[in-house]
Amino acid sequence: MTKTSMNIMRQGEERRITLTLNGCERSGHCETRELLSDFIRHELGATGTHVGCEHGVCGACTVHIDGVAARSCLMLAVQVDGRRVDTVEGLAPGQTLGDLQQAFQRHHALQCGFCTAGILMSCADYLQREPDPTEEQVREMLSGHICRCTGYTPIVAAVLDVAARRKQKNVSREAAHA
Repeated sequence: MTKTSMNIMRQGEERRITLTLNGCERSGHCETRELLSDFIRHELGATGTHVGCEHGVCGACTVHIDGVAARSCLMLAVQVDGRRVDTVEGLAPGQTLGDLQQAFQRHHALQCGFCTAGILMSCADYLQREPDPTEEQVREMLSGHICRCTGYTPIVAAVLDVAARRKQKNVSREAAHA
């Protein structure tokens, strides 16, 4: 009978983890029970990730883990050791807003801004998987977020605007190569 080696973590123990944050390798120390949301904010300084409910309900803490949207308040920081994590700060190259952020601005899809980072991250993930969504599909996707200010209508309009602009850009690009 062979024994399997398990990576046992004890309460209060600190670990050094290394991850790729928004395209840059970063390292930091955390307790084994520290939430990813807290590690990102306090150890790595990426404060665009907000913490609302700490139960995965509100969506404010949504980030991408290896390209997939996830609630950072439901993960331990040690779980992302060696992985890629993207936050809202990674959506804008340099000082230029990304197309999704520009659409949120055009459509006034944010007010207090607390939930916006998480919603942007979910929308970015969703548009990668569903590039031509209907209004109903966008509303269904947004049902995993709580926004007390906008009433969601401008957010839906912004997402549909981005989808339409990306579709038009792809059509134009294909026509140019034909």
